[in-house]
Parts: sequence; C-alpha cells; structure tokens
Amino acid sequence: MFGDQRIVGDRPLLAMIDEDTKAEEVRVTVVLGWQDRAFEGEAVGDPDPALRPRLVGEATLRAIERVSEGRLILDLTAVGTTDLGVAQVAMAQVHMDTIPDGLVGSALIRENDPAKATARAVLDAINRKLDSILT
Repeated sequence: MFGDQRIVGDRPLLAMIDEDTKAEEVRVTVVLGWQDRAFEGEAVGDPDPALRPRLVGEATLRAIERVSEGRLILDLTAVGTTDLGVAQVAMAQVHMDTIPDGLVGSALIRENDPAKATARAVLDAINRKLDSILT
C-alpha cells in the first residue's frame, strides 16, 4: 500500500511528486508505484522555476531506473511545454542506450500542474519499451 492508493498494474504509475526548495537549490522527488512497491527518484538543481521541468524529468527517470533494477540507462535529452490549440502539452525526449533515435512522449497539462504532466510525458516516452524489460 502507498498512502491511500493500492499500487498495481503492468506499468509504473505516478504516485507522488515532491519539491523541497531552499535558497540555493531545489530537490525534486518522484515516486512511482509498481507491483505494490514504491520506487523513488531524485534530482537536485537550481531553484529557477524555468528549470523545474528538467528536474522533474530527471527524477522520473531515476525512479524508472530503480523499477528496472538497473537494466535501463536513461538520459533526458529534452523536455518542454507547448500550446496545442487551447490545450497545453508537456513533452519529453528520452535517450535509451538500445534505441538510437530516442523516444518521445507527451501529456496534457491538467489542473495547472506542469510537473505532473512532465512526469507523465517521460513515462509515456518509455512505457512501451519498459513493458518488454519488466516482463
């Protein structure tokens, strides 16, 4: 059990994002749930809000690497947001050592929460490849 949610499913799910801001740095922690377990990833960097999506993406990748028990080596190539009609979209490009072209994912920004959308975009980028590694 994680909080009040039971963590189940074939793919890791976003359970929590926490941001701890200090004067000189921010620590972003992303927790993924998979098979009744919680997997945590962290990234630390400059507290500039414009750099926050990259920290969220990096923390998400570190959590995914823990889920994969070290079988994946991932790098966040790019992360950003854009307007698409009336919607805002978070996008992530992830490099995986076994895929030369990289992977791309996206997620709608809902409830004015770009951090959650960024983490989901990273998960969207790697979920299909992660399935084959975890099964």
